[in-house]
Amino acid sequence: MSIKRDKWMQYRILNDTSSLAACLPETRLLNPNGLAKLLLQHQSLVLKPRDGRFGRDILFITRNRENSYRIQNESKKVTMKDTEQLLKWIGKKTRGRGYIVQRHLQLAQIQHKPFDIRIMVQRRKGTSSTWKVTGSYAKVAARGYLITNVPSHIIPVPEALKLARIGERSLIVKIQQIALLAAERIGERYPTLRQVGFDIGIDKNRRIWIIEGNYWPDLLPFRSLKDSSTYRRILWYQKH
Repeated sequence: MSIKRDKWMQYRILNDTSSLAACLPETRLLNPNGLAKLLLQHQSLVLKPRDGRFGRDILFITRNRENSYRIQNESKKVTMKDTEQLLKWIGKKTRGRGYIVQRHLQLAQIQHKPFDIRIMVQRRKGTSSTWKVTGSYAKVAARGYLITNVPSHIIPVPEALKLARIGERSLIVKIQQIALLAAERIGERYPTLRQVGFDIGIDKNRRIWIIEGNYWPDLLPFRSLKDSSTYRRILWYQKH
């Protein structure tokens, strides 16, 4: 099967494994009735294009006390007076493109800015090869942004956990184990897939969440790390 960028399909693959399903935020295909029901259950939701990349066209919806709604796209914000106006606006904004809707995760923060972790998982050529964690870094969101695709800075994972005051070696081990298992499941569906860059979130209760896996991850942030061996290792796996 050819590798396809599809967040909904990826969710279904991972959700079939119970230990991974526990790490996935509640996710649905976007439709007006389903969105209205989820808005009653959760104060904050996030809408993502099924084929999205680089964090583009992601919409955050927050329900206010007076049942009005705030929508944020990157750093831009608009307000809808009620559910009817919201659904009409969302329908126009997403027309002609498939979207998923998820519960918005309240991620741990560094200096009041959310962060998540990119874990690079790769395997050598040949479907029998074993997946390995080859690199990682933490992305801290820029001020005013809710997503880390626009990072203020990139730092090593142990440093991020320490700054967020949730740092323990055991947490890093668990994150790596989850990423490896997720790569195995996706690799079973796509035998030619040899790398996945997972975005992993940790909430304020230290619970680990799989945000998504990127099949064509950006490698430039790895070049900015002081430890250049990580970037060289990733390139080696790509060639072998």
